[in-house]
Amino acid sequence: MKKLIYSGAGLLLIAAAFLAFNLLAGLGLGGARLDLTEQKLYTISDGTKQILGELDEPINLYFFYSDKVAKDLPALRTYAQRVEEMLKAYQRQAGGKIRLHVIDPEPFSEDEDKAAEFGLQGIPLQQGGDSIYFGLAGTNGLDDTQVIPFFALDQEEHLEYELSRLVQTLAKPELPVVGVLSGLQMTGGFDMMARQPTPPWMVLEQVRQLFQIEQLKADVDQIPENVSVLWLVHPKNLPEQTLYAIDQFVLRGGKLMVFVDPYAEADSGDMPGEMAVDKASDIEPLFKAWGLRLVPDKVLGDGSYAMSVNRGQGQRPVRHAAWLSLPRKALDQTDIATAGLESVTVATAGILEPVEGAKTRFTPLMQSSEYAMPFDAQRFAMLGNPEELIRELEPTGERYTIAARIDGPAQSAFPDGIEGRKDGLKQADNINVIAVADTDLLSDRMWVQVQDFFGQRMPQPWADNGSFTINALDNLTGSEALISVRSRGRFSRPFVVVEELQRAAEQRFRDKEQALQARLAETEQQLAALQQSDDPNLELTPEQQGALQRFIQQKLEIRKELREVRYQLNADIEALGRTLKIINIALMPALLTLGVLALWLWRRRRRA
Repeated sequence: MKKLIYSGAGLLLIAAAFLAFNLLAGLGLGGARLDLTEQKLYTISDGTKQILGELDEPINLYFFYSDKVAKDLPALRTYAQRVEEMLKAYQRQAGGKIRLHVIDPEPFSEDEDKAAEFGLQGIPLQQGGDSIYFGLAGTNGLDDTQVIPFFALDQEEHLEYELSRLVQTLAKPELPVVGVLSGLQMTGGFDMMARQPTPPWMVLEQVRQLFQIEQLKADVDQIPENVSVLWLVHPKNLPEQTLYAIDQFVLRGGKLMVFVDPYAEADSGDMPGEMAVDKASDIEPLFKAWGLRLVPDKVLGDGSYAMSVNRGQGQRPVRHAAWLSLPRKALDQTDIATAGLESVTVATAGILEPVEGAKTRFTPLMQSSEYAMPFDAQRFAMLGNPEELIRELEPTGERYTIAARIDGPAQSAFPDGIEGRKDGLKQADNINVIAVADTDLLSDRMWVQVQDFFGQRMPQPWADNGSFTINALDNLTGSEALISVRSRGRFSRPFVVVEELQRAAEQRFRDKEQALQARLAETEQQLAALQQSDDPNLELTPEQQGALQRFIQQKLEIRKELREVRYQLNADIEALGRTLKIINIALMPALLTLGVLALWLWRRRRRA
């Protein structure tokens, strides 16, 4: 047998078997793969399977990819292969309800003209050179069209969501209606400081892709019957007629998602140059009738979930106790609106709590850690250094609620109606409301970077604020298929151990740093007093010169101690980093080498 293997004929047989295996694998296992990612990003989700299983009419998908032009772009070719394989998986799962057309639009061809008709964008490789098409168009039996103009490489983790959203939009072209009543410039406005218009908020643009938006005025006296969900953002000083309209909408079975705020940083006021702006919003009469309240004039601070913020060029980042990055464990993983999300960021958020004796059920969706406390909202109007909040933080040991779902039987906030409208609903057996005590989480700066890509606004989310908003709207409108796809789209690996080390270091060194800062300020004042003189020619006495030298030396020593304290803040983190480097660079290769040597020795002894 050994002679056959080492002979020329044996080698030819091995080569033939190898080629046959690859040929059979290519034909029969072309779509097979082993997905080892934590969130199974390369496996079709249950939500996608549900969407494909509910297709009633065939859908045509046209995948335009300039294969020949992209022959020298390996990263693009790899991603294009994944897109094509994913589309083929959709085609197989749909059971004949998806017709896939893969097209290589060569320059000046009819295929290129067809791509242009769909609105796909050709990206030029170089000045005067060929353009690359890498997009998708879909059509249904009613000639509705949906497109993905270009598959950006840095958006690969959102691929399945974008494909599933396109298919679902074609399958169900009639979108649910979301009524939007907002006290903030979500649709775009004008920045008086920069003297230029501002674009719509990205969260609104993403909602617009999945729902039909109907803008409502602040003085609306009745919510239209076609509105499935009312999206209420920063409702400041709403008139009684509008509050009554919202009350009656909820009692008749309408769903509500409301964002209130004790201190909305995105609220710049109604008039240019307005200094004193009331940044708070609430719907206290309605909340009271529904069994909850927004704690008035209180902003939530949390030392455990505090975000690091930059203070400007040349200054070190500091942790802001009122800007919070809520991790997975702070989000209710049993509620469909927050299940699967990894982080939601909020800024100067408020506190929601149930009213004693309420008949409704109050279910927290987002909560603080135990290392939290309320701050007065007025504290933030003149806040200069966010680091002061960390120093003032005295944890209460209580977990505070930032967002909650309220459902169950409820009474009207206007049992006797209002003037001219006395015959309204008095109660409901069940209401469904999602309340959030922060409006800033909707603004772009808190969750997404938006880049202009050849005229197309490309979102790059770094938090799940947008996903939470759309998940909640999906849930309130009764559509749940896309939620499992969207919530697994973005994946980050928070440095939990590093964050705990940082908090522990802050606890150890905060008091010492404050004492050193106070000593340094006192020493600098004494130096300034010695050096100050109306007569520049006046000479200091030997005693004064000695005192001046002592103060200068003391100042240098204090600054050295302060640097050492600040260095110690990161010492444990750096030590952890060095340990990880040693493990990755030296320990793991050493273990593998020892394993190979042990295997070699064991096999050698067996042969002996």
